[in-house]
Amino acid sequence: MAALAEEQTEVVIKPDPEGPPALPATQPGDCPGEGSGGSHNSSHNGGGGGGVAASSAGGDGGTPKPAVAPPAAAAAAATAAPGGAAGAPAAAAEGIASQDRQTLLAVLQFLRRSNLRESEEILRREARLLEEAAGAGAPGEMDGPGAEATSALLSRVAAAAGPTGPGPGSGSGPGPGACPASAGPAASGAGTGNSGAAPTAAAPAKVGVVAVEDQPDVSAVLSAYNQQGDPAMYEEYYSGLKHFIECSLDCHRAELSQLFYPLFVHMYLELVYNQHENEAKSFFEKFHGDQECYYQDDLRVLSSLTKKEHMKGNETMLDFRTSKFVLRISRDSYQLLKRHLQEKQNNQIWNIVQEHLYIDIFDGMPRSKQQIDAMVGSMAGEAKREANKAKVFFGLLKEPEIEVPLDDEDEEGENEEGKPKKKKPKKDSMGSKSKKQDPNAPPQNRIPLPELKDSDKLDKIMNMKETTKRVRLGPDCLPSICFYTFLNAYQGLTAVDVTDDSSLIAGGFADSTVRVWSVTPKKLRSVKTATDLSLIDKESDDVLERIMDEKTASELKILYGHSGPVYGASFSPDRNYLLSSSEDGTVRLWSLQTFTCLVGYKGHNYPVWDTQFSPYGYYFVSGGHDRVARLWATDHYQPLRIFAGHLADVNCTRFHPNSNYVATGSADRTVRLWDVLNGNCVRIFTGHKGPIHSLAFSPNGRFLATGATDGRVLLWDIGHGLMVGELKGHTDTVCSLKFSRDGEILASGSMDNTVRLWDAIKAFEDLETDDFTTATGHINLPENSQDLLLGTYMTKSTPVVHLHFTRRNLVLAAGAYSPQ
Repeated sequence: MAALAEEQTEVVIKPDPEGPPALPATQPGDCPGEGSGGSHNSSHNGGGGGGVAASSAGGDGGTPKPAVAPPAAAAAAATAAPGGAAGAPAAAAEGIASQDRQTLLAVLQFLRRSNLRESEEILRREARLLEEAAGAGAPGEMDGPGAEATSALLSRVAAAAGPTGPGPGSGSGPGPGACPASAGPAASGAGTGNSGAAPTAAAPAKVGVVAVEDQPDVSAVLSAYNQQGDPAMYEEYYSGLKHFIECSLDCHRAELSQLFYPLFVHMYLELVYNQHENEAKSFFEKFHGDQECYYQDDLRVLSSLTKKEHMKGNETMLDFRTSKFVLRISRDSYQLLKRHLQEKQNNQIWNIVQEHLYIDIFDGMPRSKQQIDAMVGSMAGEAKREANKAKVFFGLLKEPEIEVPLDDEDEEGENEEGKPKKKKPKKDSMGSKSKKQDPNAPPQNRIPLPELKDSDKLDKIMNMKETTKRVRLGPDCLPSICFYTFLNAYQGLTAVDVTDDSSLIAGGFADSTVRVWSVTPKKLRSVKTATDLSLIDKESDDVLERIMDEKTASELKILYGHSGPVYGASFSPDRNYLLSSSEDGTVRLWSLQTFTCLVGYKGHNYPVWDTQFSPYGYYFVSGGHDRVARLWATDHYQPLRIFAGHLADVNCTRFHPNSNYVATGSADRTVRLWDVLNGNCVRIFTGHKGPIHSLAFSPNGRFLATGATDGRVLLWDIGHGLMVGELKGHTDTVCSLKFSRDGEILASGSMDNTVRLWDAIKAFEDLETDDFTTATGHINLPENSQDLLLGTYMTKSTPVVHLHFTRRNLVLAAGAYSPQ
């Protein structure tokens, strides 16, 4: 069975002899659109003319980003003058000779590199270049290509002088692990998602050397804060803007209030970086109370950064600096803000807006406070609208046709709810499940999946028989709940999983052990030793029974191997294997035939918080403290894909039912959906106000439910990329989510010691997904949590760590009793 091609391991780039090594395409590293002046490089994935054969492994849809703007982009910029030519019409209009112009641009670039912004502005004004090169360059406007044009012109001079590395102040310095761009004609439109394409006249030019860094150069990242403003004026600037926003019309106030937090952080960091420590402290104390409550954790980290030296190794700071904070604002509100800042000549704030914020402008009515509150809260603001535009195949794969036996003598095989191995069923074509192909499903061979073994087919037959006895759930027919309480779990229960047929339960513990219990009367047995196996008659019908060693039968098996707490556990669909992930940075694969460790997968350098098998087996995903998720195949010791883009720990990972996508929930308060085929991020969901700890896909693959420390459960429509519901009720972290087998009910388990059941059918019916909603992302969430809540079930003092629906729709819940 061929695994996914490891297609993205090499990037064909000629490395700079003295520069850093080229970055493999599957290396972690977000690629935020970080062009100068808030513009957004919209050159697409894949290679263009220059043959960089990679789509980025992560980031906001993996937008590639040139470390030095290629001359092709310079040629495409409307204002570029031919190098060494007699003089372009634009230059002639300004009355500057071509040669002088080249010199002038070189000086401007030098000033920018040396971070002498004010001198650069003065020189521009003197040379009357403002109208042409700087333009009216608004960070998010379609019609403001000025900043990009300047950047392109400067780069062109640099390219003429010889290949240069990215300077600390250059307009398009690399983001963390900046991804290579195609060397062909790059489309360089400005800010918003609906930017215009590049001029067609762009001729492919020869690119010198593309410098690729796999770590952000800290000094380059921080040097953006080098602009010297009068430190005493910062409080006045911020107060002035605050006063302006609070006095603006109600319809604009809610939208413009989004500016408070990112401006506060960047102004504080600018003061600290320029060593105005007292002013920074005073600024922080005066305004930190105005920020929204869900930013408190981030502000706590920020308050500890009081000296320039502290900023060098601080990941939160680097994240904030290198990923643009995204604000979604209506055009009217944006024009109001721009006019105010220009009238007041408030350059300090305008510079921050241009350099560090990505303003996603939309036409139409401004959003209400409620609409904005539903979507904000993540570390980097909202998702850009383009991030959720890619097509997602959310339908289910066609089930293989399996013949169900005619006879109904299945009682003897059902004493274990698992594998009836003794008796081969008679084959008959009756009852074969021939479903039509789902129009939203991915092609059957889009990713290679393992073929069904005979034991899998038997299991599917058992599953179908169980399905006929399944209880139809609904508001009038709620499931029974069976709670497994781990008593005296002084080792500290940290993870639980239950097999699909509900025959086994596994627990991961803080004492680094994994324990497996049999939930049915059938005890756990190991395979006999090699010498005993050689004596067995291999032709006998019950050979699978004979290979098991009765002397080893017990209800509990303990697996030793990890050297730290076990935070994640997952059974394979065929119940032959168990995965566990640990604080020791490894994922281990255990055999449930011999109860020994088969493989230790080492790829994460830090604790691995979660791991999960694909619904088809073979593939599995893991996520951890290193802020990336990795896709593995059981027979490869290296990951097949690395999903990079989150700004904080990846706390939970889940496969889509069709196995073509992986969802990850992170402490950066976002959920991302990744395409297994190419490693691209195809959805970014923002709205939670705390780290995300649980994910569940609906059985039909259309919807995703997410739970976080804010106690809310949010519901998402994957196809449209929209939030469609909010379930309020829990008072603590939602640790577990599970849909019933037919998707009628959603169960949620929390640290508040309750299991709650919600009406999923009602939550998803009559969804307002018209074109307008999809285009603008405006959502109106009904306040109907209480109507959807079907029941709340309390434990005495047991947080709910895991939930599971059996094949007949009985709920199994698990947790460790915690004495008060």
